[in-house]
Amino acid sequence: MAAKKRAKAKKKRAAHRAAPHHKSASDTGEARLSTRPIWQGNLRLSLVSCPVALFGAVSRSNDISFHLLNPVTNNRIRMVPTDPDTGPVERKDLVKGYELEKNKYIVIDNDELDAVKLETTHTIEIERFVDVDEIDRLFWNTPYYMVPNDGEGVDAFVVIRQALEKTGRIALGRVVMHTRERLVALEPRDKGIVATTLRMRNEVADPAKAFHDIPAVRPDHKMIDIAEKIIEQKQGDFDPDQFKDRYENALRDLIRRKQKGEKLVTAEPVEESNVIDLMEALKKSLKNKGKAAHKPVNTNAKKKKAR
Repeated sequence: MAAKKRAKAKKKRAAHRAAPHHKSASDTGEARLSTRPIWQGNLRLSLVSCPVALFGAVSRSNDISFHLLNPVTNNRIRMVPTDPDTGPVERKDLVKGYELEKNKYIVIDNDELDAVKLETTHTIEIERFVDVDEIDRLFWNTPYYMVPNDGEGVDAFVVIRQALEKTGRIALGRVVMHTRERLVALEPRDKGIVATTLRMRNEVADPAKAFHDIPAVRPDHKMIDIAEKIIEQKQGDFDPDQFKDRYENALRDLIRRKQKGEKLVTAEPVEESNVIDLMEALKKSLKNKGKAAHKPVNTNAKKKKAR
């Protein structure tokens, strides 16, 4: 029996190695929904509970990624855990340690970690309902799709979803993901619920401190009026299909050309131009309505002295 299991596992690993891990550089298809849930548990509102699953709503599967190779052999480099005194070690033998001070650790084992698990490890309990405008955008983090995880709990799921939709509120709960407890915002979307993790207070730096040293200046109101008109000319609806990752596309083009053996030519760096007059730059920007965008000017440059 053991031999059969080993043979089956070996066959599975071979099939996994044979399967392509990366798409062609020319393939920029849609983001793929994860095949396995990121989290499974229960959604609970007071005494109403239902089993749910969270799937990643965003995907990096279309990103170009690179491996580190040995330029002599073109072999992929393996990252091997290494003890500075004893040499390479097995990853499965490693333990977790919290650093108290330089080279001094407290070792925590898995049983001790399990002992401090919270109920939110398996349950998202709705604690509060708020208006969406009350949540600062700095706190929004990662979105997930929440779906029923059991046919028997669909009714309860739909009741909670429709109640959220009718009240126009955002539900707040807590969930443990990736060994951390996260605040999560729930909002109805289509037939399901979008669950977005929120950053905690101690993860968001105070913007007042970041902007404290910006000097208080009073620009000419005419320049502000022109800037407002430029904004009006460029206003429009948000359509994500209109925005492409130009750097990612350039990487795909580079890979395709390298595959074809083309000789690559390096473009000359673009020099920044100096601004003579901020008002003049604004006026020129306003006149360029509907025309191809010009090279941005350096608004930090000093004015040239008249000769």
